[in-house]
Amino acid sequence: MIIECPACATRYVVPDSAIGVDGRTVRCAKCRHSWFQDGPALELAEGASTAAAPPEQEPEPRPEPKPEPAPPPPAQRAAPPPPAARAPFADETARDEGEPPLGRDDVPPPPIEQVHIPAHDDLPGSAFDAQPPFRRRRNWLKVWTWAAAIFAIFAAALIFAVSYWGLPDWVPVTRPDFAVGEPDLQLDFPIDQQEKREMPSGIEYFAINGTITNIGNVARSVPPVLVVLRDARDRKVFELEVRSPQSSLGPGESVSVTQAVTDVPRSARMAEIGWKAE
Repeated sequence: MIIECPACATRYVVPDSAIGVDGRTVRCAKCRHSWFQDGPALELAEGASTAAAPPEQEPEPRPEPKPEPAPPPPAQRAAPPPPAARAPFADETARDEGEPPLGRDDVPPPPIEQVHIPAHDDLPGSAFDAQPPFRRRRNWLKVWTWAAAIFAIFAAALIFAVSYWGLPDWVPVTRPDFAVGEPDLQLDFPIDQQEKREMPSGIEYFAINGTITNIGNVARSVPPVLVVLRDARDRKVFELEVRSPQSSLGPGESVSVTQAVTDVPRSARMAEIGWKAE
């Protein structure tokens, strides 16, 4: 609350609790004047009595409600069309003429046609009747299946025979005359020593002379040597298998091979020598 000194008009701001409801004597700090200061409740009551009551406000007039529009009149339904006239039934016509109507039992049944059913003996024969002679139809799919199975078995047997025994001699297939060269074994058969000669008795023979040498560091077995005689047109006319005197050769060892062949064809002119193919 705010208090004012009545002597020097100095104003002070003090709390309401310092004055109290009943009031108390206070002193001015400026002029040292003392007076009795009333409490804050009394001042509020006096202020409320002196305050003028506010004038009453007149109520505002309410707006008049607007009239609601009238609902539209209901639509008139169209009148249904009149039912179509129907023709009278036969029983109604008969009833009008005084005759009794016809019922379901009064309608006469349709005429029954006589159908001739032939006997079993009169029917024509069928191709599928089990009568002699009867031949069963052949199933070509089964026939071709059996043929394919037989051909597969024959082909497998032929392949096994050729791989095991080789091709026969009468098969016109070009075969190599000589085998692949043996490792570490060297053939030395000069051409001038392979020639046809004649004995003092007049018998001709073909002389074969040469050596086989092991040029390796280990012992090797010596396979057979094949001698092929050809004519002037380079056609093979005779062949002979020649075996070494020794079945194996040690490192650096050599062996001489000498063979005389009689009954050779007269057309033989040259010789080819190599390892025999297995």
